[in-house]
Amino acid sequence: MNNVPGLYVSPTEFVRFAEGERTARRQLADQIATRQRSPDFSALGLYLPNPDPILKKQGKDVQVYTDLLSDALVGGSVRRRKAGVVKMEWRVERGRASSRSAKLCEQLLGELDLRRLMRETLQAPLLGWQPLEVTWSGGQGAMVPVAVEAKPAQWFHFDAEAQLRFKSREAPFDGELLPARKFLVPAQDASYANPYGFADLSMCFWPTVFKRGGLKFWVTFTEKFGTPWLVGKVPRSTAKKEQDALLDQLESMVQDAVAVIPDDASVDVVESSGRTASAELYERLLMFCRSEISIALLGQNQTTESNSNRASATAGLQVTEDLRDADARLVEATVNQLLRWVVDLNEGEAAAAPTFELFEQEEVDKQQAERDEILVRAGAKLTREYFRRTYDLEEGDLAEETEPEPTEPLAAAPTNLPPTAAEVQFAEALAPAPETDALDALVHEAMGDWEPLMAPLVQPLQAALDEAAARGETAAELLARLPELLQTLDVRALETALTQATVTARVGALAGLQADGSSDGIEPQPADPPGPAFSELAPPTQPQKLEVHVHLSTPAAEPPVVQVTNTLPEQAPPVVHVHNALPEQAAPVVQVTNAVQPAEVTVVPMHPSRAVQTVQRREDGELAGTVTDYEFKQQVEDPNAL
Repeated sequence: MNNVPGLYVSPTEFVRFAEGERTARRQLADQIATRQRSPDFSALGLYLPNPDPILKKQGKDVQVYTDLLSDALVGGSVRRRKAGVVKMEWRVERGRASSRSAKLCEQLLGELDLRRLMRETLQAPLLGWQPLEVTWSGGQGAMVPVAVEAKPAQWFHFDAEAQLRFKSREAPFDGELLPARKFLVPAQDASYANPYGFADLSMCFWPTVFKRGGLKFWVTFTEKFGTPWLVGKVPRSTAKKEQDALLDQLESMVQDAVAVIPDDASVDVVESSGRTASAELYERLLMFCRSEISIALLGQNQTTESNSNRASATAGLQVTEDLRDADARLVEATVNQLLRWVVDLNEGEAAAAPTFELFEQEEVDKQQAERDEILVRAGAKLTREYFRRTYDLEEGDLAEETEPEPTEPLAAAPTNLPPTAAEVQFAEALAPAPETDALDALVHEAMGDWEPLMAPLVQPLQAALDEAAARGETAAELLARLPELLQTLDVRALETALTQATVTARVGALAGLQADGSSDGIEPQPADPPGPAFSELAPPTQPQKLEVHVHLSTPAAEPPVVQVTNTLPEQAPPVVHVHNALPEQAAPVVQVTNAVQPAEVTVVPMHPSRAVQTVQRREDGELAGTVTDYEFKQQVEDPNAL
């Protein structure tokens, strides 16, 4: 309390002065621990060096990490990590932004090379940070980016205020301060102490160096101990010149396996043995380095090593997906910053901006979909909420349900069916109309014959349904054994009855049976009526049964062959009297004159009903003649001649 200006108004109550209150608030609002006051701040002028320990010890820039990408394992792991994010789907969520802003941003991302932008943004986790220069459209209309390109990170640095600067030729040391909304700077795990972020390739530097060095020594070891040694023996008194000549021949013999030596010299082949353990040391070193690189870039090494099992590889894939999600959040933050700038320049900083999201298209569970299809066929009704929740559908993906048009209610099933088939209804079991006629009466009379025929077919099916329900079988299991059950049903009696009913109905129709039970109303004519008349067959005295259509679907292997013999009563052949009376007419007189060429004129004592004259011409077009054809109605003297 001694440092705060104020006054004790009582032994237990202290009141601060107003000036002291304002000073205390200013101290809370100001930063105390800054780079300028820190004891380890080593910046010279405006330059803030990268605190990466490897770069500081090497005295180099991030180009050292870029060179590591030439390694097969490092480059392959980087491509795999980027591909996991690039393959994801993207969308623009409007949120509270205006419709114009949402359409503008979505059109912008559609015109940009978004996949390239994502790959270049993903350089930030590898190098720690990645500057991206934005080129804006300078013409009329909306201000939108026309290009977003990654620039080498070694061209830039941060100043003491963590502001990005470009090391140009005019200012190579301090750098040029860049304008606002010009550069996007995605960084991984950037902090106040390290705005350059953390580079994942820094964890791969020493493992890659040791792997390259170990591989070099391993190759040397293989050349040295992988081939047998050739030892040449010469007499002790051999001159130095001859020894050198023999040595040259032995060196050539390593490649050619052919040499010429004196008869008093010898060559021994010495095999190197006991070097297996030394060779395994190099392999273990390289495998350790490979494992460290995979863990640094992918978070695990189970999907890159040959001795992993299914369980470990599955767990490793989960870790890789976690890293992919982290990289996706970095890409989203970078693109959302770009969209925020677009809205600021076109609608103002107070306007809300849409958001960019990356998501993975989930595969539909085939087993779940097949189960739902079976349930729907069995009669289950699944709601729209169920489909949206189970298959991750969005609003508008499912069509609106339409109410079916009202139809006339069907009549109840006959009450005299067997108890096990009471729930089965047939299309022909409709209630009769209020005013029945002879056809309806015949149909209802025939219905009494169909029910005993259908009961033996329905009872086994109903028993199978009851049995499946008692066992708890699914609809698919019941449908699988239904064809075998249908083959055991005897439909011969039903086929015979249908055939007889069809033939009887056709015979009744040919006999002239009407809907009211009467004949077609044609009365027999007298023998010689004054005009033309025709007589038909007399209708049968007994009403015939009409045709009744019963649709029964049975998966029979072969269609049955039914032979039906119908015996009809013999009837006398009908007597038809035809009388044609034509009025008497005088024979016509026809005169024909052929002006071009005389032709024979024939006078027919009859009136022609039609004359057709045809003009004939030669090949040169000149008139050659005419031909006249006449059509006559023949007068019949005897009416019975026809």
